[in-house]
Amino acid sequence: MKVHKKYSIIGWCILMELSERQEKILEIVKEFGPITGEKIAEFLCVTRAALRPDLAVLTMSGFLEAKPRVGYTFKTQAVDNEVIRMLNQYKVGDVQSMPVVLKESCSIYDAIVTLFVEDTGTIFIIDDNNYLTGVVSRKDFLKTTLGQADICKMPVSVIMTRMPNVILATADETVVEAVKKIVEQEIDSLPVVKYLLDADGEEKPQVVGKITKTNIARLFLDLATRSNEGG
Repeated sequence: MKVHKKYSIIGWCILMELSERQEKILEIVKEFGPITGEKIAEFLCVTRAALRPDLAVLTMSGFLEAKPRVGYTFKTQAVDNEVIRMLNQYKVGDVQSMPVVLKESCSIYDAIVTLFVEDTGTIFIIDDNNYLTGVVSRKDFLKTTLGQADICKMPVSVIMTRMPNVILATADETVVEAVKKIVEQEIDSLPVVKYLLDADGEEKPQVVGKITKTNIARLFLDLATRSNEGG
């Protein structure tokens, strides 16, 4: 599948977050390995069958190695990789950048000018109350300008992807969660929002930032540099 291929490029171990049980399994194997699945199950007071999915995930992702008639051994390089460990500690709010925001009434022409002036790939569209109503990307602009539309008169709201079809992030999500959304949806960025109550008491998203592939690449570079310096 296409999504799985993209995960392998970024690194499956980086994208996954371990469950509490999986963390316990790693600690047990690290201390007592090589160890059989039955022994691990005894430590956790569960059946061997109940552990099968967790052991499969940890083996396929490279944390554990399964050896016939020997059991499971701990793969130090996979778990002790500082970049992988540190990435899961970062929140979206730690790496987000300033968003480019325009009103729904802005013309497509003015939005294109803003796109180039601000050197961005995505513009977030808001209503008169500053709530997020949609997103417009370079691809949207390209499709429109190839047609016969009068971009000086047509509002950007006509071509935007509208809520609730916009994929969102919040500042307290992990970077890993944001990466998953970007990969799965095949998009370049996510609006970072906080939810406020409107006059009717309904929760509405307000844009407070953005997280992009560039933000993530910079974080990867920073973590890799720290890891090399530490080593």
